[in-house]
Amino acid sequence: MQSNKPRDTKPELALRKAVHALRLRYRVSVRPVPAVRRTADMVFTRVKVAVFLDGCFWHGCPEHHTKSVTNAEYWAEKVRRNRERDAETDSMLARAGWLVIRVWEHEDPLQAATKIAEEVAARRS
Repeated sequence: MQSNKPRDTKPELALRKAVHALRLRYRVSVRPVPAVRRTADMVFTRVKVAVFLDGCFWHGCPEHHTKSVTNAEYWAEKVRRNRERDAETDSMLARAGWLVIRVWEHEDPLQAATKIAEEVAARRS
């Protein structure tokens, strides 16, 4: 697992490029709430929007998640804990006044960027 990149993956770069093309500016790999040890992939600090780009395997995508053949119990438990942590993160940030947007890695970056832009614009008004 050491070879897994924590940031700047291909899906993440594609999403950031699409969001940037919509003239939105954001911070990358930031803790929305400094006291909470959770890092969002993109953060719009002024409007309190945190974007997480979730990998299909690691976060158990209902559409594309595949079960591991080797060490299946370990990986099933790992994905279950990841999903649990994601839900906990969403609720902690919501209590702190943040809007959490989750994007699956298989989603079209342009469509996801448009959704993000709409939410950011709505929070600005």
